[in-house]
Amino acid sequence: MRRLYSNFVRGWSGVGLLLMRLVAGISLIADELARPRPGTDFAVVLAHAGPVALGLLLVAGLWTPFAGALVAIWELCHVCSQNREASILIATVGAALALLGPGGWSLDARLFGWKQIEIPKRKP
Repeated sequence: MRRLYSNFVRGWSGVGLLLMRLVAGISLIADELARPRPGTDFAVVLAHAGPVALGLLLVAGLWTPFAGALVAIWELCHVCSQNREASILIATVGAALALLGPGGWSLDARLFGWKQIEIPKRKP
């Protein structure tokens, strides 16, 4: 993950990325939970659980490039089939997050960010 992003942005830019992740993830989850489920077949449940899992990954900031790219693909498929403006917006934010990264306030930054190593001083 560190090879994808030279640093995990903190400060106001990091807050902006956090807000983007929260808005995209919560919108994706809320939109998927509001859709009616035509059946309880395993494939139908899996098709509805996928976007919810992607939204949770975005909210947490875990595997953000992968989740953002999949969100963009998923929502663009919805645009082609249903022509919804909200899907275009969520797809754009997902693609932006895949390109920009998760920011400093994410699980990606905690797990894969730069670590500070403290070396104890030797006593004379």
